[in-house]
Amino acid sequence: MTQQDSDSDAYAEQLATQLRKGFLAYCVLKACRERPQYTSDIITKLRDAEMVVVEGTIYPLLSRLQKDGLLTHEWQESEQGPPRKYYRATQYGINVQDQVGKKISALNRTLKQL
Repeated sequence: MTQQDSDSDAYAEQLATQLRKGFLAYCVLKACRERPQYTSDIITKLRDAEMVVVEGTIYPLLSRLQKDGLLTHEWQESEQGPPRKYYRATQYGINVQDQVGKKISALNRTLKQL
């Protein structure tokens, strides 16, 4: 592998990382749209969809989405210990997710035309 190949791989990885970060918030909103989700369930859904995600990334994102009014939470009793925090998209979060979905579709159409 040449230095140029190595540099281009590194740059491509940086771009892919930026895309994943932006896409992750959309995916979390989508996962929480229909019913409340426990954090580990969100992570499982994302991993099943082959999204790379770690707990250290998801907790700050959930907090930010909640602070921005896109998610709300409720506490539910758990058979396995203390109550658990479940997240659900607010109507505002659903509206944002719908709008981002339209923008993703538009970007996909653009990519197909190139």
